[in-house]
Amino acid sequence: MSGFAALYDTFYNCFIQGDRFKLFMLSGLKVTIQVTLCAAIIGICLGALMALVRVTHDKTISIMRPGFASVILKAFNWFAKMCITVIRGIPVVVQLMIWFFVIFPFSRNGIAVSVLAFGINSAAYVAEIVRAGIMSVDSGQMEAGRSLGLNYIQTMAYIILPQAFKNVLPTICNEFIVLLKETAVVGYIAVSDLTKGAYIIVGRTFEAFMPLIAAALIYLLLVMILSWLFGKLERRLRASDTR
Repeated sequence: MSGFAALYDTFYNCFIQGDRFKLFMLSGLKVTIQVTLCAAIIGICLGALMALVRVTHDKTISIMRPGFASVILKAFNWFAKMCITVIRGIPVVVQLMIWFFVIFPFSRNGIAVSVLAFGINSAAYVAEIVRAGIMSVDSGQMEAGRSLGLNYIQTMAYIILPQAFKNVLPTICNEFIVLLKETAVVGYIAVSDLTKGAYIIVGRTFEAFMPLIAAALIYLLLVMILSWLFGKLERRLRASDTR
């Protein structure tokens, strides 16, 4: 009984006293979800754009006439490749600190900087995922679209990209889950996310077990929910293929 009482006292001290669970854990959870969702939107949009630039360069540069358009395409392709190489080669926590302390040293909005940093970091990985998905579509699909009178953009939008999306959906979903867990480092720039909230409770109560285990369980629950949602989406897409 004494052990149970001690456990309850620890639980009360960590989460109930001073309304710490609501002030630090729940509020931190909101920040984590906000940063993840916004960064994922930026990552998908920017990553898809870089993938299209690279694929367009690889598929059309050999048949393009020398001129302004080919020079611009080569420049954009070089820039996209450079960004992907640099971003994938630097740890995300270092990128986050560079964005906050070097690029935006006077910014007080750590959440906005975190969204930008994680969004651009995710875009580098999404770009390669989407590019691989587009390249996996049979080249005859492009030829079939062009033979039907569609131009390059229309063929890509209506024929290639829908097939590529289904091919890369599991990998994109996995990238989203990885992004959720990567946001745990935003505490380095004083953003009070879920992990930072747990650490604040540890600092105030000197009890590490319950706050950290609670944060771990919340992350696990979020990942399980996302995995279930993504699995349901994949099954629905597969079912639509058989109709």
